[in-house]
Amino acid sequence: MKKLFLFLAILFSISLFAQSELKITTKKCIPKSEYYLRLQRVFDDSRCPEGVNCIWAGEVSVVVEVYKDKKLVEEKTVTFNSKNKEENFKWFSTYFPEKIQSIGVAPYPKEGQIVKPKKQYIQIVFMD
Repeated sequence: MKKLFLFLAILFSISLFAQSELKITTKKCIPKSEYYLRLQRVFDDSRCPEGVNCIWAGEVSVVVEVYKDKKLVEEKTVTFNSKNKEENFKWFSTYFPEKIQSIGVAPYPKEGQIVKPKKQYIQIVFMD
């Protein structure tokens, strides 16, 4: 009985912290709700690369296209920095009913490495 209780407790704790992830790329629209989002481009990436000490954390801007029924309904420039995190959460939440845990642009820059634009994407992590 104790083993069953322990197993159920572990199972419950794992499911409590389960997450799902969405990648919005430049290649295609990603269906997650009735809307489709596509990353048009990434620009002004001044984030501090891993392995470097910086005074300022930096920021990155992206252009996101929103489609509904294969029609463009909105094109939005979104800037990711420490100041407008809540604003970004609010905008993305209008298109996704799930609770968003985090939003960011990946991959994160590393010292001495150039990230190809085709490899960049917006990563949204949802709480399940």
